[in-house]
Amino acid sequence: MEKKQKESKSESAQPAVDSEVKEELHTQESENQPVQEQEVQEMSEVEQKELEIVRLKEQLATAQEEAASLKEQMLRDRADLENYRKRLLRDKEETVKFANENLIKDLLQPLDDLGRALQAAEATKDYEKVHDGVVMVNSQLYSTLEKNWGLQRIESVGKEFDPLEHEAYQMVVDDSLEHEVVLEEYVVGYKLHGRVLRPAKVKVGKPNV
Repeated sequence: MEKKQKESKSESAQPAVDSEVKEELHTQESENQPVQEQEVQEMSEVEQKELEIVRLKEQLATAQEEAASLKEQMLRDRADLENYRKRLLRDKEETVKFANENLIKDLLQPLDDLGRALQAAEATKDYEKVHDGVVMVNSQLYSTLEKNWGLQRIESVGKEFDPLEHEAYQMVVDDSLEHEVVLEEYVVGYKLHGRVLRPAKVKVGKPNV
């Protein structure tokens, strides 16, 4: 009878032990689970950082390629600009050098006529022809410059003195005058397209006031 009771007690104690063991195992599993999750999370963060590093390296490589391309383009543009500037300077020099080309062409014919008049005068010793030739060339020159280049002679003698067009070389008092008048022209003055190119050098009469 006692033996049965001992066995019964032993059997009733066994489930309690098993339950404790299971509970302890469960507790250990529960304690180990956060550690495993933390390790997985840490590995995931490392992988993310590695991926971020790879992505940043790719961006850096792309930026360096773009910078190199932009630098090369800038150097090409600078070289093109320098070549363009030099070409403009050459064109400007050529323009200035040959700016009077058409004027010179217009003056060649009067020069030829003057040369022929001088040759004829030398051959015949008729210097009246020189005078006539000079008069002709003078008229031809002025006509060419007036018609083709906008040259205009400043009218002086008998005109009221204008300091913008006349330069007084001599002044005389004349009681008959009411205002300053050009009496004599020493050097002819000219305008170019309406602007004074050279004032006329004149003798001016002024009233006695």
